[in-house]
Amino acid sequence: MYKSDRITQWVSHIFLIILASCSLIPFIILLSSSLSDEASILKDGYSFFPKEFSLAAYEYLLTNSASLLRAYGITVFVTVFGTFFSLVLTSFLAYGLSRRDLPFKNVIAFIVFFTLLFNGGLVPTYLVYTQIWDLKNSIWALIVPGLLMNGFNVLLMRTFFMTSIPEPVIESARMDGAGEFRTFFSIILPLSLPILATIGLLQTISYWNDWFNGLIYITEPSLFSVQNILNRMLSDIQFLASNNLGTDTSASIAQIPTTGVRMAIAVIGILPILIAYPFFQKYLVKGIALGSVKG
Repeated sequence: MYKSDRITQWVSHIFLIILASCSLIPFIILLSSSLSDEASILKDGYSFFPKEFSLAAYEYLLTNSASLLRAYGITVFVTVFGTFFSLVLTSFLAYGLSRRDLPFKNVIAFIVFFTLLFNGGLVPTYLVYTQIWDLKNSIWALIVPGLLMNGFNVLLMRTFFMTSIPEPVIESARMDGAGEFRTFFSIILPLSLPILATIGLLQTISYWNDWFNGLIYITEPSLFSVQNILNRMLSDIQFLASNNLGTDTSASIAQIPTTGVRMAIAVIGILPILIAYPFFQKYLVKGIALGSVKG
């Protein structure tokens, strides 16, 4: 390697390290603010390190620990089962679209692509899920809307199957007497771990961060996901802080670390995803790169 190439490589690495470090700044400030005393935040503003350490924000959230733990359980259940069933449906449809001998292949592909551009709208969707499927105030209301169907994920996985799974491998499986299901489960899926991990991570993030389905389909507090219950806490704090409810009540509200609670809510919501991401990172990069070679 020439000296000029080595210098260019070092400069590129240093630049990328600086850029990656800058992306951590918002999270560091977020975490620091959640661990800071409310008065110090109001007086000195945000900082990289807590000037006056305090766990008051997390203690306030733990006053609703029972409902918060239940919401975490619901979110974990929805995320795990939603991601699993979403991968099943997406891989089935994508594999079918990747086969050259599929009848009406172009028509089905166009319908999938059409969903990326248009949808039925909120009111028809709400009526279908509540009046026809009767999903309101059901745990399935948090799962089913995310299953049907992310066209981008389908096209991404279809492209992976078409460009990364050699056709002779499939033909040899057929010559050995394997049917479509045997070929799919024994040959295709083991070779598709990168794209499965990629789509799985995207769906996991989508289900974990979803609050909209809970907002419109769930009115029973015992079925709130963690995002819904954190959003409810945040709305309650904002309501109390913006309304004059009497001297005694105002004094109690003044003791609530409103800024710190907002930051703590964000930390609680994002932390599990940050912990899980490193385990999927290598598959995520490889899966997106391989799945986007051809359109």
